[in-house]
Amino acid sequence: MTNLDKQVFVCIDCETTGLDLQQDRVIEVAAIVFTVHEELEVFDTLIDPKIPIPESSTAIHHITNEMIVGMPTLEDILPRMLSIIGRHPVVGHGVHFDVSLLATAAEKAGIPHHLSSNKQIDTLRMARYYGECPVNSLAQLGKHFNIEVAGTHRAMTDVLINVGVFKYLLQQFSTLQQLYNALDKPILMRTMPLGKHKGRLIKDLPLDYLRWAANKDFDGDLLFSLRSEINRRKKGNLFNQSASPFSNL
Repeated sequence: MTNLDKQVFVCIDCETTGLDLQQDRVIEVAAIVFTVHEELEVFDTLIDPKIPIPESSTAIHHITNEMIVGMPTLEDILPRMLSIIGRHPVVGHGVHFDVSLLATAAEKAGIPHHLSSNKQIDTLRMARYYGECPVNSLAQLGKHFNIEVAGTHRAMTDVLINVGVFKYLLQQFSTLQQLYNALDKPILMRTMPLGKHKGRLIKDLPLDYLRWAANKDFDGDLLFSLRSEINRRKKGNLFNQSASPFSNL
């Protein structure tokens, strides 16, 4: 057995009223503590955010204002959630957002936490490193790896899919440190994940678009990939110019 067989992870997911860390609230949390061979603990609950749930959010996760009546607040369940997370590496798809939600809520409520010291393992970045799925959304990765989970876009559904996806993506690595080393460096992406060129190979994008996108507030992997392609083309042009004495005529 490798250290990956023995390692305990916790996968989390939060459904929210929106994407603003300061203004929006958590309305559902789910967590599974697991090893590659078994589930050790499962927890999920709806949350009363104490603010109305926008219709645009309900359209995504199907959680209505009526469903959260009488549910605990996030402050009520945070001690349990923090205990479940413990010191384990935290797995999630775009996991930094979910951890930040819980950390922000804990700080507002004056609840001590050590979430900033937990290792975070982002399955979105693991999927980019894997590089074999054209679209790295959790839903598409679930289909790619033939992971079937009944239900809609809810916290526990996403956690169940995410655990399955993580186990497949983990097969690329022999040790936990090898995984950390891979995620510590920028990952070179093959396709554009968003915008008007979504789905196109980055190597085929127009240069003016690459230059525009390389100065936007995108995540580190995407900026690294865009700027690497710009540099690759610059080197290619310099090579062509030096190879031909007539290139500037």
